[in-house]
Order: sequence, then C-alpha cells, then structure tokens
Amino acid sequence: MSVASPTSMERCDSGTSEDVVARHACADNVEMNGLDERASAALSIFDTLQPLEQTELVKRVLSRMTHFQQGHISNFLLQILQRDFISCLPESGHFDIAVKILLYLDPTSLCRAELVCRNWYNVIQSGRVWKRLVERKVHADKSWDNISKKRRWRSYLHQSNTPLGHLEGEYFRRLYPLVLEDLRSMETNWLNGPSELKRIRCQSENNKGVYCLQYDDDKIVSGLRDHTIKIWDRKSLECTSVFTGHTGSVLCLQYDENIIVTGSSDTTIHVWSIATGEVLNIVKHHTEAVLHLRFQGDMLVTCSKDRKIAVWKINSPRDFELREVLSGHRAAVNVVDFDDKFIVSASGDRTLKVWRTSDLQLVRTLTGHHRGIACLQYRDRLVVSGSSDFTIKLWDVECGACLRTLEGHNELVRCIRFDESRIVSGAYDGLIKVWDLKAALDPRSPNKDLCIKTLEEHGGRVFRLQFDQFQIISSSHDDTIVIWDFISARDEKNDPSPHWQIDDEVSVDGAVQASLTE
Repeated sequence: MSVASPTSMERCDSGTSEDVVARHACADNVEMNGLDERASAALSIFDTLQPLEQTELVKRVLSRMTHFQQGHISNFLLQILQRDFISCLPESGHFDIAVKILLYLDPTSLCRAELVCRNWYNVIQSGRVWKRLVERKVHADKSWDNISKKRRWRSYLHQSNTPLGHLEGEYFRRLYPLVLEDLRSMETNWLNGPSELKRIRCQSENNKGVYCLQYDDDKIVSGLRDHTIKIWDRKSLECTSVFTGHTGSVLCLQYDENIIVTGSSDTTIHVWSIATGEVLNIVKHHTEAVLHLRFQGDMLVTCSKDRKIAVWKINSPRDFELREVLSGHRAAVNVVDFDDKFIVSASGDRTLKVWRTSDLQLVRTLTGHHRGIACLQYRDRLVVSGSSDFTIKLWDVECGACLRTLEGHNELVRCIRFDESRIVSGAYDGLIKVWDLKAALDPRSPNKDLCIKTLEEHGGRVFRLQFDQFQIISSSHDDTIVIWDFISARDEKNDPSPHWQIDDEVSVDGAVQASLTE
C-alpha cells in the first residue's frame, strides 16, 4: 500500500481553489481534445450512412446512455428544436398564418404575447388581432353584440379604415376588459338594483295613466289614458311629439321604422306616420275596446273586449285586409302574440288558446289559471302568462303542459316579458319582479330562489313594461314612465374613445385577468 509523500501532500494542501479549478479545466481540455479526434472519426462514418440509418444509430447510442446522460441530451434537443415561428412566418411570406395562430390565444395570453418581443408585438398590431378578437366575440355572443350597439363602437368593427387611425390596436386592447367590466357590473346590478333610475312625468291633465309603451335607443312611444300618443326623447326625456285622434284611452301600440299602430277603448285601430304624426288609416271592426295588437311583416293580429281575435293582412299602411275572425273565448281577449307557427291568445275566461298561424285553426286550449289572464308572451316553445289569480305560469306551447307556477305578487299580474335568462313582471300591487328563467325551467330549483329582485318605485298599478339586457322601462297608473338602468354610466376617462391617452400605469393584462377570474 503506497502512502503519499509529505512533499506531495504539502503541494496539494498549499494549492488555492483557483489552482484546483485550473488543473481540472486543463485535464478536461486534454480529454475533450482526445474526444474530438475520436468523434471526428465516428462522424466520418456517420456521414456515410443514409438518413434512416443515422436515426437508428442515434437511437442505439441513446439507449446505451444513463438517464443522467439522456437528460442532458433532452435539454440540448429542446433548445435546438425551439423556433420563434411568429417571427419567422412573416419573414417567409406567411404573415396571415402567424395572425391566425395568435387568434387562438385567450385575452390574457395575448397580453403576454405582446411582451415577448418587438416582432410579436408588431404582428399583433399589424394583424389587428385585438380587433378581430372583439369582432369574433360580438359575432358569437349576444351580450357583446348588444353592448357594441349600446356603447356605440359597433361602427368601428369590420372596417378597414376607421377614425381610430394608429390608435386602433390600443383602442380594442383597452376595450376588451371594459366590456368584461360592463357585463360583470350589469349582472351585479340586476341582483342588487339598477345603477340609475330616471322618471318621466307625463303630466296628463285629466285622465292619468300610461297604458302602453315601446322604446328603442332614440325614443319611447307611449299610449296614454288621456287619448294621446306621446313620443319622448331618450336623452333629454322631453316630449317631442303628441299624436291626437283617438276618442278613448290608447290601450296598445306597436311601431316599426315607418308606422305606429294603436288600439283604443274607442274600438278603433289607428295607423300613424311615425315621421309626421299623420293618421294614415283608421280601421273599424271590433265592437268594443281593442285591448291588444301585434304585427310582424304583413300580418296583424288584434283582440278585443268583444271576445274576438281579428287577423289582418297589411297590404300597405292605408290598406288592411281582414283575413279571419277567430272565435272561441267566452270573455274579453286581453292579449295575443304570434310567430310563423302559432297564435297564442289569453282571455278573462281563464284560458289560453293556441291557433295555427298557417290555417288559423284552433290547436289546443291551456287551462290552469284560476282567474282571468291579463298578459302573456310567446317565443319558441315557451309561453309565460300572468293572471288576476296573482300567479305567473310557464307553458310548453307544443304539448300544453304547465311547466312552473311563480308566486309572489299580491294583485293582478298585468304585464310580463322574458328573454333568454329572465322574466320581468309588473302587477297592480305596484311592484316589478325579476325572476330567474333558467331556474324556473329547472324542476329541481326551489321556489324561494326564483325571484331574484323586487323593484318598487311606482305609486300605482304597473300597466306595461319592456326590458332588455341593460334596462327595464315601465309605465303606470301613476302617470309616469320609469327607466331602470342596469348598465353603469362610464366616466369619460375610462371611455376608450379615439381621443384617450394610454396610461402606462394601467395594466391591461391585469384588468383582463381580474375580469376573467372574479
């Protein structure tokens, strides 16, 4: 057994760490030089092989390595296989492919992709990726489509040249989280109450009350107990027009871009020019008050206290042709609704009747309410009705089954509307109730969870209401129209108009992430 000499031990102990590292590096270099000579010979042989043979050889070499060695090879392969394809594709003439790849990213990932490098940022901006992402959401999601109209930025979509100019990319980048914030705040306001409430006082001189209304983004058209039709400006809430001609209360109305059709307790139907207020036609058929009407395309359906339903063909605003009179109800027909398949009517005789639109034949009668039915809406397979028995019922029009009964009002349910997610009802108790439609259609949902909000502002009976995603507009015996606004007014500094300045302290990535996770 050999023992190191004191001299050699002393030399090792006296060496610094730098000396040791240098000696190891020197030894490694000698070994690597030796490897280079042997590797050159091996590579010469490797180069003579066919590609498949080369692959097979490498596989065999890898299989002989330890896991530690294979790990080093794996890391090496990951580095050499990585490609910045977003930068490379435009350089090779495939810019559109790079844009299409980026369009698969969610908004949070897209925010981060902008920070990868200048090339990625340029592709996102030049390819209008944020704008295309917003356009895709508007096309696929009705809520986004509605907000684009409400916030008035829809005109910037699908346009190659917009007033936004070079700010277009940042505009849509900031717009995305603002839309998410709008959607979230609206859902909160529907649960907690409107963010803003506006009231129109109609100031009728004698007979007070607003029996019917319809609205759009620019105006509200109302029918009053004082025999007039009044049109109100949505922004100023001022009355812009008053149409006179009926000799009784205006009980129902509907308008399109050209005409207003009204029904009255004076038994007549009036057709008005919406632009001039001129009476274009007076239709006399019913022998008692015209309680409700609906028109679509060239078809008009009216119903009356005389227990009859009249179906008309509209040849022109001045020419209404009576097609058929539907009889069968044993009391006043209070409301009608229809589509291409069915006409649905409701009466004080406690029944709803379903008539086929094509041949006007009675299909079925729906029974279940214990007192007269005052209102209904029909769409697709669903009918929702409100009654003087204080209840609301949901029906399947195809089979006539009652799907659910909603209870909560304390007096006659006078008006009802529904959309994809909510039912909104108004009653003679002065209350407006918001119901969860999806829960109501689920038989497992307990009754106590169905009414999500009760609104109380009217000082009298609620006669009519309409609503959309952003608002409810209701009218009452108290001679007012109330606008319940569920979308918050946006501060000018938070409005992504073409003139805003980008705040470096605002993190769009953070805003999007918060909107997606909350």
